[in-house]
Amino acid sequence: MPRLLLLNKPYGVTSQFSSNSTEVTLASLINKKGFYAAGRLDKNSEGLLLLTDNGKLQNRITNPDFKLVKTYLVQLEGLIDTNTLKQLSDGILLKDGRTKPAEAVQISTPSELWERNPPIRFRKNIPTSWIRLKIYEGKNRQIRRMTAALGFPTLRLVRISIGEWQLGKLRPGQHKQISI
Repeated sequence: MPRLLLLNKPYGVTSQFSSNSTEVTLASLINKKGFYAAGRLDKNSEGLLLLTDNGKLQNRITNPDFKLVKTYLVQLEGLIDTNTLKQLSDGILLKDGRTKPAEAVQISTPSELWERNPPIRFRKNIPTSWIRLKIYEGKNRQIRRMTAALGFPTLRLVRISIGEWQLGKLRPGQHKQISI
């Protein structure tokens, strides 16, 4: 029976088990043998990362043909408007092509989020906005590139779900194992 780990990957952790440098990796958080990351979150992103011991399940999670929606909470620099939300929803033209349509909704500051360590940069004269963004693909650093292309740099990026799997109440560095 395939096993799946749901991990709340903290900021600053690389989504792999080994590294040739001094980077903090998944090995510092997971001591279970035979698990591999099913997808990635860049070092500066936080939240749900799935790990499995089953190649077929890993393919189902990562293969774009299965169209697993990924949901993120995104803090942006600046005050976002409805036109920008529509552009995000329609897809953004990036250097490697147009992104698929997404779902972008402005939200209040999420109360359930933990404090990030280190905290994001705070600028007294530059306001921030939060959005919930659902994407159906996973280009490299896609969300950061999408928001930057529209003039709203991403300050914080937290993945809260992948398909049916939810981050829930897992705190940074915590994981739970489920059977599939």
